[in-house]
Amino acid sequence: MKNINIPEDKDVPSTSKLVKSTFLAAIAAGVLLVTVVMPAEYGVDPTGFGETIGLKRMGEIKVSLAEEVAADRILNDGTMSQNVQVAAKPVDAPKALDIVVQKPVPVVAPKSIPTPNPAISKHQMQVTLAPNEGTEIKVVLSKGKKVQYEWWTDQGKANFDVHGDSKKLNIDYHNYSKGSEQRKKGEITAVFDGSHGWFWRNRTSKIITVTLRTNGEYTDIQHMK
Repeated sequence: MKNINIPEDKDVPSTSKLVKSTFLAAIAAGVLLVTVVMPAEYGVDPTGFGETIGLKRMGEIKVSLAEEVAADRILNDGTMSQNVQVAAKPVDAPKALDIVVQKPVPVVAPKSIPTPNPAISKHQMQVTLAPNEGTEIKVVLSKGKKVQYEWWTDQGKANFDVHGDSKKLNIDYHNYSKGSEQRKKGEITAVFDGSHGWFWRNRTSKIITVTLRTNGEYTDIQHMK
């Protein structure tokens, strides 16, 4: 019989080491799930790390494409079902003895009911900032009205502050968001009647140009120099 090398007790990992290794592996898996898998697959980014390295945008694109495919599938299934039902309906042959001549009934077209169509404004504006220079653009919004926006710079990041104010209501400053980005998009829902918009400051050593696109229920837009 061949000799069998039986490992000594010192060569076998202890229970505490196995538990510790399992715990560390679970933590590493959880970190990868939150920082990489969730942003890349579902567009969910609790830590913000996925947006920094571009994984969140990838996940949002995947989710959007999946929703479009599902919507197209539902639409196609519904259309096919209607076509089958129409084709399966039997057509009765006309009977000579059942023909009855009736006077034509005038058809009255229903009156169209006007639907409210709130005015939507769209603009694209550009501002050029020297190093350490700041400027802002604001739109006039009533309470509850919305404006969608997207802005970007031609090079480098810009410090931004999205806020609102109202002279009528004696509100000097109301913050919506702030940070430092090269490109940003979002939506402002006015919490009061007044001016709402964006302030940028160029903290780079180069001259930069900021381009802003707006689309919403605002009544005026101004470049506040």
